[in-house]
Amino acid sequence: MNGPALQDRPPASASWRIALPHTAAAVPVARALVRTALAELEHAADSDTAELLTAELVANAVEHTAGDGPIELVVELLPSGCQVEVHDPDPAPPGNLTRPVHGDPDPWQEHGRGLLLIRALSSSCGHRPTDSGKAVWFRLPTVPAQRRPL
Repeated sequence: MNGPALQDRPPASASWRIALPHTAAAVPVARALVRTALAELEHAADSDTAELLTAELVANAVEHTAGDGPIELVVELLPSGCQVEVHDPDPAPPGNLTRPVHGDPDPWQEHGRGLLLIRALSSSCGHRPTDSGKAVWFRLPTVPAQRRPL
């Protein structure tokens, strides 16, 4: 057989898209979907970080958008890493996603650290308008083989 062996080829990209309820029950479902997506292809992105940041995006969409229509989770696996998007019906951009405005969050408050975590732990993040609202996203790079857990 001429040509590269199957295991020498870069992994193909894959994506998942799922509608989630506009309730707090969406958070563990989203975490499970990200965990499953990354494990299914033995993807080299950090699944713990992907789960944490996904939970933050979904929780923000549930808490800060009006209505009871579903939100949508999109997980895209690429050879260079993964991108997770959460689509919601509110066109208003998320507060302070790409840069902090008011400094550090109040250490006595229970809320206010989600976007800080997304900025700090992702390789990039942002938001974009959609036909039905907005998509908020983050990217994580693949983890080098020498740094992956055994």
